[in-house]
Amino acid sequence: MNVLIIENDLVAGGLLAEGLKAEGFDVTFVQQAEDPVETVKALNPCAVVFDTPSADGSDLETCRAMRRNGRTEPILFLSDRRDPADRANGLMAGADDYIAKPFAFDEFVERLRAHLMHRAISDDARERRKVGQLILDMHTRQAHFGKVHIRLTQRESELLGILMDNANQPVCRGDIYDQLWGDQGCTSLNVVDVYLGYLRTKFTEITRVGGPFISTVRGRGFMLDINGYKCAAR
Repeated sequence: MNVLIIENDLVAGGLLAEGLKAEGFDVTFVQQAEDPVETVKALNPCAVVFDTPSADGSDLETCRAMRRNGRTEPILFLSDRRDPADRANGLMAGADDYIAKPFAFDEFVERLRAHLMHRAISDDARERRKVGQLILDMHTRQAHFGKVHIRLTQRESELLGILMDNANQPVCRGDIYDQLWGDQGCTSLNVVDVYLGYLRTKFTEITRVGGPFISTVRGRGFMLDINGYKCAAR
């Protein structure tokens, strides 16, 4: 597990890095980088520690930028500033923890490990969705219902994931588009209908054995009906 430490003070950062290495962590220590967001992207650490955040608030903005860019690793601030407002600002910027100095190093290590464990559990939950008997494994891109298994493309599995997250609730075409294609410059919402067609074709195998089906709710969008086609047809 690689932990990235960002700290202006070479001595303080070095001591923190050595302490974490002694606890079994792989550590990368950098002094304030010109573009810390790109540094995080390049190193892809399992956690980021800002030791003594900068007075100009740039570390808070870095934290916000990381979250906007979809970074999910734990972010911890270690700070000399003990004002509750400073702690609140750090947490609102997207940090998982704000630890005021001085602190017990053992406690810091245990809090870091706890954040890593919780994040791993959350990541596992995102990789595997379950609604009733329907299971979607985002990692293998397979959907399972009883003994029926279907293979999906990356986009089809993401689309099914959205419908499962909103089971029995219509999801409008625009919301699906924004989540899956909004940052790619596609010009037509029809791409949603195209991929729903692909997904429905494969999903027929599950619906045929009494599983959920994907319905169109006029004027509202698309819905994963977990009651099954036979129930809806009555």
